[in-house]
Amino acid sequence: MRAAVIFGLGTSPADLKPFQSGSPTEWLEGLPASSSDADAILIFGGDGTIHRHLPALVRLQLPVLIVPAGSGNDFARALKLRSMRDSLRLWRDFESGKIQARAIDLGVIVPSDAPERTHYFCCVAGCGLDSAVTRSANRMPRWLRGNGGYALALFPRLLKLPAYSMRLTQINGQDRTEAEKRTLLAAFANTQFYGDGMRIAPEADFADGKLDICRIHTLNPFKLFCMFPTVYFGRHLLLPEVEYSRAERIRVDTETPLEIFADGEFVCETPAEISVAAGALRVICSAR
Repeated sequence: MRAAVIFGLGTSPADLKPFQSGSPTEWLEGLPASSSDADAILIFGGDGTIHRHLPALVRLQLPVLIVPAGSGNDFARALKLRSMRDSLRLWRDFESGKIQARAIDLGVIVPSDAPERTHYFCCVAGCGLDSAVTRSANRMPRWLRGNGGYALALFPRLLKLPAYSMRLTQINGQDRTEAEKRTLLAAFANTQFYGDGMRIAPEADFADGKLDICRIHTLNPFKLFCMFPTVYFGRHLLLPEVEYSRAERIRVDTETPLEIFADGEFVCETPAEISVAAGALRVICSAR
């Protein structure tokens, strides 16, 4: 077996040594040029590292193992990989043929001003308050981002919460619903988690061919402050200001252009269409 290895920021070949120990695998550094050059890909890093390589991973269609080693590891968390030890155990099972790779969905963002461009995401895309907070968090030192950076970036914005006029058009097959509302935050989720463990979409399933949509209407700062801890447990869905739905495609239009971030990375501005690429990524993960 031949495995290609991608090292994200803060990782190095030293992190690969536990996987190499006693392994018959031939190890190659960097993305393979074609699917015939390797049998699997290991990514040492977090959501940002994975996000940047998604177009190539979709093209290659090779089994991918995530080794959580970033400031944010929400995709690994969705795959039930909490540590390098979890990934190592899965690799040994895959290497020995005990488990097979599984095809899962990815989200897709197509900006209206550049419809020829396709942006994949593995976890959650969002706009509104979330984008502003993510941009602030991304300016923090890496160690701080991985230790509550999102929460620290949110608190200064609680006193001046902007609400945006946002029209969401949701499409499921031939069914189409449209609603324009004042919106504080809209999240479009392929997996449950973002922001280093917040369950913004607790019912999301990355193999159902749909995105879960969490839309938070206007809230006063005190109520948002009280709601924030509940997001880690998915209990924010109990609030009347939180709207939750599911769709195959979503068209996002806003009064003024808003930034869309996905997997913690800037993607584009509204208007845009967000949809699902069913079974687009093959991952090495434990059986459900």
